[in-house]
Amino acid sequence: MNDIAAFSQRLREFAQARDWEQFHSPKNLAMALIVEAAELVEHFQWMKEDQTYTLSDVQRDEVALEMADIFIYLLRIAERLNIDLAEATNKKIAINDQRYPVEKSKGRAARPE
Repeated sequence: MNDIAAFSQRLREFAQARDWEQFHSPKNLAMALIVEAAELVEHFQWMKEDQTYTLSDVQRDEVALEMADIFIYLLRIAERLNIDLAEATNKKIAINDQRYPVEKSKGRAARPE
């Protein structure tokens, strides 16, 4: 299953079966997402830049699960607020395309003036 709507439906059914919808306000889900993001960062804390590309299989699996947690909470927030993440992502990419034109941004980390 690789469809955002299908993931969202599966997660909604999971939460409803456990009567967790009452706890899944956008605020609570956003707070949980931040906790998971911090857990993701923890895996890279104190690593040198090049080490972040060469994780062991165990580290890679742990990082993947943290990323999945973040994705799950993001999907739940979108579902609870009736936001189409694919549409929002396409809109944001278009905005970034205008904000960061290639001729002013290529090879630069700083925001163009």
